[in-house]
Amino acid sequence: MSRIGKQPIPIPPSVQVQIEGSSVTVRGPKGELRREVHPDMGLHLDDGRLIVTRPSDAPRHRALHGLTRALLANMVAGVESGFAKTLELQGVGYRAQQMGKNIQIAIGFSHPVDVKAPPDITLEVEGTSRIHVRGIDKELVGQVAAEIRHIRPPEPYKGKGIRYAGEHVRRKAGKAGKTLH
Repeated sequence: MSRIGKQPIPIPPSVQVQIEGSSVTVRGPKGELRREVHPDMGLHLDDGRLIVTRPSDAPRHRALHGLTRALLANMVAGVESGFAKTLELQGVGYRAQQMGKNIQIAIGFSHPVDVKAPPDITLEVEGTSRIHVRGIDKELVGQVAAEIRHIRPPEPYKGKGIRYAGEHVRRKAGKAGKTLH
């Protein structure tokens, strides 16, 4: 059995889960998420827990078992407490500023870069060098954070760029200066 897939998903009292065929809707204090799961996966609610079952031990079903359970657990966690990713800007003159729901980043290009927040995602700027991406859909929060990081990923020589908070950037030694003989 999949170690992840066989674990039941506890449903907090503030969250409602509705299963209609292969469609799952999760409602909570932060919002509502809906997802179609693979039709081979079995879902049932049992005593405040959501249980995912698989029809066979085929490699495809084993992979889908853990994936389905993880996606549904993330949906439950998202509607209850939400997800957040923090990005840091490092470099002289690199800064971000809030423009309503969106943000504007000055990152060493000839023009500032505008980043528009998709629906259900909140972008917040703390100071001028930290960006918080918040939302209830873990997949979407990670995607938006990755797209912002992609604007100027950290470079290995000086470490300038946009990085995740706590991300370690491996640094390279620059080329050695001319030696006089």
